[in-house]
Amino acid sequence: MMTTKILNALGCCPLFRGLTQAEIETMMEGVAYRLVAFEKKDIYALTGYPCRYADIIVSGEMVARMAGLSGKSVEVSRLVPGNIIAPAFIFAQDKRLPVSVETDVDTQVLRMSPQELKRLIDTEETIRMNFIQSLCDIDVFLTRKMRILSLLTVREKVSYFILTAAKEQGSDTIRLDKSRQEIADSFGIQKFSLLRSMSELVEAGAIQVDGKTITIIDRGKM
Repeated sequence: MMTTKILNALGCCPLFRGLTQAEIETMMEGVAYRLVAFEKKDIYALTGYPCRYADIIVSGEMVARMAGLSGKSVEVSRLVPGNIIAPAFIFAQDKRLPVSVETDVDTQVLRMSPQELKRLIDTEETIRMNFIQSLCDIDVFLTRKMRILSLLTVREKVSYFILTAAKEQGSDTIRLDKSRQEIADSFGIQKFSLLRSMSELVEAGAIQVDGKTITIIDRGKM
């Protein structure tokens, strides 16, 4: 019988979207899986490693980063409970990951073989459609990420981050859940450049900054 922690994580997983915990538990009854634990700062995979498993995060957090030849890295995404790790590469012909993935805290994953996941997809229509949709959502996310990284100036990236956080939190006063360094890494910029752009926005009267709290004063100036 699955634990509440596992069911809660699977309930957040795009693969099981729209299903109750009872339905999820029933679907997983015949699936061969195991739990794998990683310690903080463990390397889950390095760039170029093949994707061998269908892993779903049960607890903890992982960070996926892409590095250039110069050594500069960009945080591509943060993976939290319910996230499937690299779903687009599970059944790809070229399974080599374009990013490195490491744990940010102690992390536990539910691990299936690709064959077990395929069996779920083949026998459960809801899971099949959810998997297709999750792949489409990843494509949309990466397209937006590419546009932000390649086309926007540093100030535009900072403004985008603040406006997106305000939308997600439903308020013009937002509370940051990341450090300045983590925010800079997510856009592939230097921390100094991030701080300078935030100062420019403050001086322009666009925002007010108080520690980890940012208040939008005038959206038109961002």
